[in-house]
Amino acid sequence: MPHVIRIHEHGGPEVLRVESIDVSDPGVGQARVRQSAIGLNFIDTYHRTGLYPLALPAVLGLEAAGVVEAVGEGVTEVAVGQRVAYASSVPGAYAQARIIAADRLVVLPDDIEDATAAAMLLKGMTAEYLIRRTYPVHAGQTVLFHAAAGGVGLIACQWLKQLGANVIGTVSTDEKAKLARDHGCDHAIVYTREDVVARVRELTDDKGVPVVYDSVGKSTFTSSLDCLALRGMLVSFGNASGKPDPIDPLILSQKGSLYLTRPTLFAYIATRSELLASAHALFDMVRNGHVRVEVNQHWPLRDAADAHRALERRDTVGSSVLIP
Repeated sequence: MPHVIRIHEHGGPEVLRVESIDVSDPGVGQARVRQSAIGLNFIDTYHRTGLYPLALPAVLGLEAAGVVEAVGEGVTEVAVGQRVAYASSVPGAYAQARIIAADRLVVLPDDIEDATAAAMLLKGMTAEYLIRRTYPVHAGQTVLFHAAAGGVGLIACQWLKQLGANVIGTVSTDEKAKLARDHGCDHAIVYTREDVVARVRELTDDKGVPVVYDSVGKSTFTSSLDCLALRGMLVSFGNASGKPDPIDPLILSQKGSLYLTRPTLFAYIATRSELLASAHALFDMVRNGHVRVEVNQHWPLRDAADAHRALERRDTVGSSVLIP
């Protein structure tokens, strides 16, 4: 029987349990995927802790790659034997096999490996929608991207350089600063010893940046606002340090008529045409050599708790996968 990682209560990594399940035949519009690699993402920890609560018991994980084993009635999007990947709003990826809506699957090009696809689809499409659609970045603009050495950050920094942007990134260590610079970050601020706002103001002649991309949340929210230029936009897309405190809208006025948005990937790939456009844009960037995807950590699926601990300690660099 296939194994999954399931939670029966919200809490720390210790609530992750290895269990066996039966995987049924796919129903109408569904496919059964035998998974070969599973993406590890910070949102998985939000689901585990209950910051984004799930109906329990629940199997975690939103991203994976594998092979289609069976399809249900009416499925035209994929066929048995095709290599596919997905980034789904419905958890369940921490499994050796699963049932999923076929219209959420993307067929993989032959020259993109399964582990690479599982490590990049959610993070890469996140980078795509952030910098091309939430706040479309243009050549010559200077932007601030927090967690520049993370999975989304490394992809975004490379993509931003391809767009012609000047990229300021924040990182926690000198080693991560070097990694970020090697992936297109022009100025890597080590926030553990540097004043981020002062450094951003210095690098922009005190003007600030038109956009800040912030996946850190609580610990960076206020300073992110202070890094913005007049009428700048804070794109808050994650909560690695915790959920930001409530904000008085007048703060946005007082700091320069600022904009604030809290987007999610799944609102930007809500239709199949949007999903395919985002995925194919990512595939093109990777296949053309403009974006390198670093899969730097691999854990067996049964060791998902160890992977969560490393992720929450910020010990990971680039992307990580679980291997069923």
